[in-house]
Amino acid sequence: MSESRAAAAIVLAAGEGKRMKSGTPKVLHKFLGRSLLGHVLAATTALDPEQTLVVVGHGREQVVDHLAQIAPDAVSIEQVEQRGTGHAVRLALDSCPELVGAVLVVCGDTPLLSTGALATLIDLHTESGNSATVLTAQVADPTGYGRVIRREDGRVASIVEQSDANTDQRAIDEINSGIYVFDAAALRAALTSVTRDNSQGEEYLTDVIAGLAVVGSAVGALTVDDPREVLGVNDRVQLAEARALMRDRINEQWMRAGVSIIDPATTMIGVGVRLEADAVIHPWTLLEGSTTVAARAEVGPGSQIIDTDIGADAVVRFTTADRTVIGPAASVGPYTYLRPGTVLAAKTRAGAFVETKNAQVGEGSKIPHLSYVGDAEIGEGSNIGAGTIVVNYDGVAKHRTIIGDHVRIGSDTMLVAPVEIGDGAYTAAGSVITEDVPPGAMGVGRAKQRTIDGWVARKRPGSAAAAAAAASSGVKPAGAADSAGDPGKNAPTPTQPPSPSDRPAGETDPEGNRE
Repeated sequence: MSESRAAAAIVLAAGEGKRMKSGTPKVLHKFLGRSLLGHVLAATTALDPEQTLVVVGHGREQVVDHLAQIAPDAVSIEQVEQRGTGHAVRLALDSCPELVGAVLVVCGDTPLLSTGALATLIDLHTESGNSATVLTAQVADPTGYGRVIRREDGRVASIVEQSDANTDQRAIDEINSGIYVFDAAALRAALTSVTRDNSQGEEYLTDVIAGLAVVGSAVGALTVDDPREVLGVNDRVQLAEARALMRDRINEQWMRAGVSIIDPATTMIGVGVRLEADAVIHPWTLLEGSTTVAARAEVGPGSQIIDTDIGADAVVRFTTADRTVIGPAASVGPYTYLRPGTVLAAKTRAGAFVETKNAQVGEGSKIPHLSYVGDAEIGEGSNIGAGTIVVNYDGVAKHRTIIGDHVRIGSDTMLVAPVEIGDGAYTAAGSVITEDVPPGAMGVGRAKQRTIDGWVARKRPGSAAAAAAAASSGVKPAGAADSAGDPGKNAPTPTQPPSPSDRPAGETDPEGNRE
């Protein structure tokens, strides 16, 4: 936190970002829980400036709507015609004629900016009594950046843009970050003399630096310790680079706080995520939104966890969880999908190929595998057999299913909501349950099995199934050769099919033909 408070933070976010080749304004591209603009505003807001002014232009409505969500106190200033950074800052100052004191100017496409670097810049500016202070960086390849020209005493004389620099100036490795602190009065005065007489035909904010230096105003500079902090994003490649750098920064912070991240290169943790010491994050895992992971919980590998709370000692593997609660010592996965509204209590299990939605599962209950549980409430200590489906949707409305404590749902049961299964009740495997099952009762909803002897021999003669059946019964299938090679000799007489009188009127035979 800076000891000196800025009177205003001006964020330049009006550019189109043509190199992104996107219908989305550049500053709204996102990674690790924030937009580019959101990352910048997070850094400046932590400084507690008296006011924040965001200059918008391309995609104005989208950017303004985004600001209303992430920084409702920020004031948007429209730059209808993009005529350069100097023009953008002048518009912001004109909107606040009463503004006095230190003015921080940052670019909306520099997401790696840290609050610490900005705080140091403001403090240096205030302590030195400068009219302007520039944040600079020394880089191995300065191509594309404005070069910082210093006087013999070390103060800044000017900043020359790449397109306007001569050969000697292009050899300078100290670059302008586009981040400044100005005295508001000095900035206003200097902006009046800025012209568009340059290769781009724009009003350069960098010309203010030379203008102040010419009239003898003190212009200082702070060289940032890590030049990666001031990297801008102009295309998808640079966006990916910034994402990787932010990923590494966040992962390092959590590891130093006591979290085990097995493979940091394949682990993405959003800025809003909170982890406790001794949590373990396995490879290929994404933790997003407001997710929390408690002590000793293990998440991953191969998991995407969004806005989800994971309790202590829980294990979550190969799982997608979105807006859910996973209780202490719960076991989830592999290949599990927990949809919004799912709440798993302590010591529960949602196993392989299980999907839940708006379901509350009581302590110690299990949904081991191959089941769908939606719009349901399950009590404590119950077991949901493999292949169980909660039929919650009738085509028009969703209905709720209630399953009590210590219930045993047989495998391949269909629970047609609304339905309630009482405490201690059972359902028979393969049942379709359409009515409530009282406590302690067995719910059976299936037809009695019929076995039709000889069906394969009659209906599938010559098939592999017919041959296998015949071999199992010790007789030759119809049409098979006898030991002397005489086809059909000693062939068994096929069992005659049951007559229509043996079948209830109107019953469909196994092939779907009605009698």
